[in-house]
Amino acid sequence: MSRRYDSRTTIFSPEGRLYQVEYAMEAISNAGAAIGVLAKDGVVLAAEKRITSKLLAASTSTEKMYKIDDHVACAVAGITADANILINTARLQAQRYCFAYQEPIPVEQLVQSLCDTKQGYTQFGGLRPFGVSFLFAGFDKNFGFQLYMSDPSGNFGGWKAAAIGANNQAAQSMLKQDYKDEITSDEAVQLSLKVLSKTMDSTSLSSEKLELAVVSLAASGEVKYHVYAAAELNKLLVKYGIVQPVAQES
Repeated sequence: MSRRYDSRTTIFSPEGRLYQVEYAMEAISNAGAAIGVLAKDGVVLAAEKRITSKLLAASTSTEKMYKIDDHVACAVAGITADANILINTARLQAQRYCFAYQEPIPVEQLVQSLCDTKQGYTQFGGLRPFGVSFLFAGFDKNFGFQLYMSDPSGNFGGWKAAAIGANNQAAQSMLKQDYKDEITSDEAVQLSLKVLSKTMDSTSLSSEKLELAVVSLAASGEVKYHVYAAAELNKLLVKYGIVQPVAQES
């Protein structure tokens, strides 16, 4: 039945479904997972970095985490090329707001403007939806720390803990079980690493297959975005018992 209605995003099926949007969500379900956890003193983003070939040169920059403005960052799951277009749009939006009003853009306003763009691509002929989901982590003076999730349809919502990408339903149910209100950033890091290690496709978690970033407040009151280096990740994985410490050679 779907064959007759899935050629364009502008055609509803008799059941009221937009198949192209559903297919875009299916593409994201096969991408590397990303997890966001909201803590009382920050927001943690963790993502699985898939290594497609041993011959690929190691990336010097992050593949799944992007800084949008000084107070907002995001993790992506899906088609990275699509994500780059939307991230550039979001960065422009943030800078225009800052130029006009001399203050950082509220996180929800930024997310909403980006989701309006995504929604437009589900309504006009000749366009395909963006095959990417986002987790936005940010801080503003209105609502403090915030975590938002958006999908290709243009829907978005605020979350305490969320998962996108491969095995997101299993990750979401684990987060639902283990998440507690008033969680600290350190506990949120531990939770996100635990969930990733249990739900990702590869057998063991290592610093090469992982990206981790935290949005927090510095002592001066400035918003700080910190991406963990490989050495820091290795220490965390050993600290939380996810990998065994390497035995020192005598």
